[in-house]
Amino acid sequence: MPIPPSIESIAVKEFFNDFGEQLRLRLVTNPKTLSRSTIRERSVNRPALAVTGYFKYFAHKRIQLFGAGEMAFFREQSAQRQANVISAMAAKRIPCVVISRNLAPTPEMIRILERSGVPLFRTTLTSKAFTTEVTVLLEERFAPRTSCHGTLLDIRGIGTMIRGDSGAGKSEAALALIERGHSLVADDIVRVKLLSDHSPVGFCDEMSRGFMECRGIGIINVEELFGIRFVRLEKRIDLVVTFLEDSTNAEPDRTGLERKSFEILGASIPHMEIPLRPGRDMARLVEVAAMVQAARQLGHDSATEFNEKLLKKMNG
Repeated sequence: MPIPPSIESIAVKEFFNDFGEQLRLRLVTNPKTLSRSTIRERSVNRPALAVTGYFKYFAHKRIQLFGAGEMAFFREQSAQRQANVISAMAAKRIPCVVISRNLAPTPEMIRILERSGVPLFRTTLTSKAFTTEVTVLLEERFAPRTSCHGTLLDIRGIGTMIRGDSGAGKSEAALALIERGHSLVADDIVRVKLLSDHSPVGFCDEMSRGFMECRGIGIINVEELFGIRFVRLEKRIDLVVTFLEDSTNAEPDRTGLERKSFEILGASIPHMEIPLRPGRDMARLVEVAAMVQAARQLGHDSATEFNEKLLKKMNG
């Protein structure tokens, strides 16, 4: 499966609406400037060299962060010099300018940026704190995304996505697992984003969060029936379990030595296939599969250990 391209840009207006409160941003220029700019890279640029007038290799697609050093140097320049530098930066279509530590911008900065349609913000955060916060937020927003058909749960700390054909009993198994104390992340459609460390993280749309469809009953609200602790906003996907229709032609894995994987956004995730048969407690089997995966992550593999003991016995 090819990796979908990352989101290439985010409007500054969207950025401000979504993250302005968290980043403690206050808009200095006219609100009309918000609708004219886009952020095209997920990093922050400290324009120390640009402030001196050197624009070679200037990272103009990034948020421009003026810290205490840049502002101190900038204020020492003449008004004409300030206007020339800011005009040159604005001409390169920078997305916005942020001043940290709630430092006051110079009148020339406000005048030139407002005239050029470039938003100017102030934040009470330090330069280091702002850079850390905004980098995490932009990394997540720019991350590649896709959707998978299935049900995602947190089972003993293991993000487990249950797959299968329509009517295979995914939601019923998930409901039984919730009754046993595990948490629901998403039902039916699982949204997945790939973080910078190549970890696939599953979540659901805000509108459908906490809701499940159970055939014969309808839509249920897990939070109202079981409590808030049975619903999670998102979870890294550690295991994929697929319910397979029972077939006499297919021999299921009986030892656990055969390792399968399921690919999402280019990330390879451990995959187990469980045949559907009358009378099987599918919820219990999924729970055990998650426990097996947890043990493997800690370096314990029952199938391998048993195989090694068997080989030792045969060779002894």
